Amino acid sequence: MHVQFWGAARTVTGSMHLVQVGSKRILLDCGLYQGRREEAYRRNRDFPFAGTEIDAVVLSHAHIDHCGNLPSLVRSGFRGSIYCTSATRDLATLLLLDSAKIQESDTRYVNKKRAKKQEKPFKPLYETPDAVETIKLFRTIECSHWFDVTTGVRCRFHLAGHMLGAAIVELELTEPGGPRGDQPTRLVFSGDIGRPGMPLLPFPQTVDGAEYVIMEATYGNRLHAAEIDARDMLLDIVKKVTGRGGKLIIPAFSVGRTQEIVYHLNQLFEAGRLPPIKVFVDSPLAVDATEVFRTHIECLSQDTIRGILEEEDRDPLNFQGLFYVRSQQYSKKLNSLEEPCIIISASGMCEAGRVLHHLKNNIENPRNGVMFAGYQAEHTLGRYILNGASEVKIFGEPYQVRAEVFKLEASSGHADQGELIEWTQSMVKRGKVKKIALVHAETEASTELKMCLSERGIHQVIIPDREDTLPL
Repeated sequence: MHVQFWGAARTVTGSMHLVQVGSKRILLDCGLYQGRREEAYRRNRDFPFAGTEIDAVVLSHAHIDHCGNLPSLVRSGFRGSIYCTSATRDLATLLLLDSAKIQESDTRYVNKKRAKKQEKPFKPLYETPDAVETIKLFRTIECSHWFDVTTGVRCRFHLAGHMLGAAIVELELTEPGGPRGDQPTRLVFSGDIGRPGMPLLPFPQTVDGAEYVIMEATYGNRLHAAEIDARDMLLDIVKKVTGRGGKLIIPAFSVGRTQEIVYHLNQLFEAGRLPPIKVFVDSPLAVDATEVFRTHIECLSQDTIRGILEEEDRDPLNFQGLFYVRSQQYSKKLNSLEEPCIIISASGMCEAGRVLHHLKNNIENPRNGVMFAGYQAEHTLGRYILNGASEVKIFGEPYQVRAEVFKLEASSGHADQGELIEWTQSMVKRGKVKKIALVHAETEASTELKMCLSERGIHQVIIPDREDTLPL
């Protein structure tokens, strides 16, 4: 038995880990790798195995860097089951259809320009029919219930507190005729670990009896500002930009981060602190995802549920002056809007979608602002802007970055260094951990977290490279 790391190894995106038990092969996640365009397209298209060789997929949550390449896997022949929670299924359905649509749309847009230059057209990574075939393969299981994935593999989900429906994956692996006989090996995959006390979501859980742990380390080298400050920081940025007559563009993941920002704005509105400005959530996916949040109340924290019952409209994701935008025509009108406003739009790393058009039309105006509220992977447009680039390319054309750039430091759906250490210590205390593999992090972050864990007596930590294998 072994695990082989094929994604999110010494990088943050493209989560994908292959578990082999006897002749059975299970994928933990199958996410889109995001980075340099040509490299990303190649890695997402070219699997190191055929889809027909995979027996099942266990999906931790619905973010695109964890589920977004499932249609490519299906396109390559995969026809097994994809196991996840029901909230993850509902959100992933929206995300995959949207991802296919964006790829088709952006490819048409780029190919028009390439045709004028007599250049070879691009092909989308996958298309809507591939996403539809993928959705047919989802099988839902709620947290705390054991289920059989395939021969020799049992699974149970635990609350991860990272986004709606996100799960920590516990696996019991029994190799037929293996050296341990009927005694299972216990492997835990953290997925993405949330933060205690996050808006909307419950605390992340730990698991008893782990022997091997695949653990995210996104923020292994930093501490977040106190979460209690996030709302005040957001308000300060809003007042600064709109006070000078500008638009505040917020690139945000349609699922999770958009709802969190809207929740903060709702709380500010309810408290009478939000300036009288219009707020636009310009993403059909975010509109649909917000409805899923309203549907899956079982995934929300008890504090959020109490707050819903206490509000007059019983809706923490709606307030006067908030507009959810679906149509492309309405979205285009926002570009000619002259009054100060907030526009929340996807994608969160500025790699695709409507936010690119808002950046194109607003990034050169110094009255405007661009606020990042989530992680920006290396070589993404969001990372270039956040790092202070004076000029960026949007749809292949150069634009000067004159808008003020902000980072909402107190807002993150990932545990920070201290919270990761605490989670790991709890796992070690409650199990017989032989190895911990740090993934979903750049090398600097995982190296520092490994050092911090070693200082606390946890020495069984590795940082795998892509293609590395961990025997179980």
